[in-house]
Amino acid sequence: MRGVRVKRAIGRIHNVPALHLRLPEIGLKSVFSGDLESDMGLREQFNEQMKEAMKAKDQRRLSTLRMVNAALKDKDIANRTETSREGISDDEILGLLGKMIKQREESAEAFDKGGRPEMAKSEREEVDIIRSFMPKQMSADEQRAAIQGVITDVSAASMKDMGKIMAALKERYAGQMDFGKASGMVKELLTPK
Repeated sequence: MRGVRVKRAIGRIHNVPALHLRLPEIGLKSVFSGDLESDMGLREQFNEQMKEAMKAKDQRRLSTLRMVNAALKDKDIANRTETSREGISDDEILGLLGKMIKQREESAEAFDKGGRPEMAKSEREEVDIIRSFMPKQMSADEQRAAIQGVITDVSAASMKDMGKIMAALKERYAGQMDFGKASGMVKELLTPK
């Protein structure tokens, strides 16, 4: 059994066996991992890519993936309730990744304006790494067709229905479109000419 090195208060280091539980009914792999087997889609990809980055000694990719994992854990903790300890869903993870991409793009722009091209380049590299986990982004024509389909499905007639349309779009196309741009298209399609 693998051990975990624990530093005691008096300063000596002792090997303590790692606590591995075998609880298939709730899907826990280890007390330390905190991952649920039912929630292994994107999380498992992050962890596998992080292992590969460690082996390849790719520091940029490794630090970005660690940052993504930290953001996921923060979001998981924020969403905990007394009755549920489940992590966020893959759709919510995609939303989080989208926000992280947007933040980094804005930072890169600010660095460009501030005369810091090396920092802007670093931010863009992070964007590329995060984007590799996102589904293929829809083109403008595909977005317009999807929005038109949702408008028809929810029988939207005016701007009052915009909330319903945006909720349906986020549910169906999480991570596949920029919802800021999509809201502009929805307004355009709902505005009488």
